Amino acid sequence: MPFGLSGLMNFIKTESNNDLALLAMGSDLTTLGLNLNQPDSEPLSVTFASPWAEASNVKVEPEFHLPSCYHVQSAPPQQTKISNFSDETLFYIFYSMPRDYMQEAAAAELTTRNWRYHKELKVWLTKEPGAEPIQQNVHYERGVYTFFDTSTWERVKKEYVLYYQAIA
Repeated sequence: MPFGLSGLMNFIKTESNNDLALLAMGSDLTTLGLNLNQPDSEPLSVTFASPWAEASNVKVEPEFHLPSCYHVQSAPPQQTKISNFSDETLFYIFYSMPRDYMQEAAAAELTTRNWRYHKELKVWLTKEPGAEPIQQNVHYERGVYTFFDTSTWERVKKEYVLYYQAIA
């Protein structure tokens, strides 16, 4: 049987192939220059570069100091920069990152800029600046609105009857 302890014993007993016997038994690491008696506080990788290295006590990693310009306190949160984005960039973030924190941040910024999301049409719209509603009551208003069309990726101005329960 070539496996298990009996298979291992076959390799050890075989003197015709020393490589297999050496592989089965292993080798003494101290013959390679590895000091196994050093304190536990110092890892072996610091003093032992390779079995083919000329001197085993050569430092593997050189001492280095990181320049102070590479130390970053903490990166600013992404939502602080989102107010600098254009409306089109915010629309891209909203539509391309579903169920992501950035989608929420883009929606909050668009709402701050007086854009409203139409839940049924699934588009963003805003009142046309300077245009007063043509007809208005408690449930809806009719007026001129600017819609953001995702198929053409541009703003489209049109007259529309907006029901208040349809916007978020």
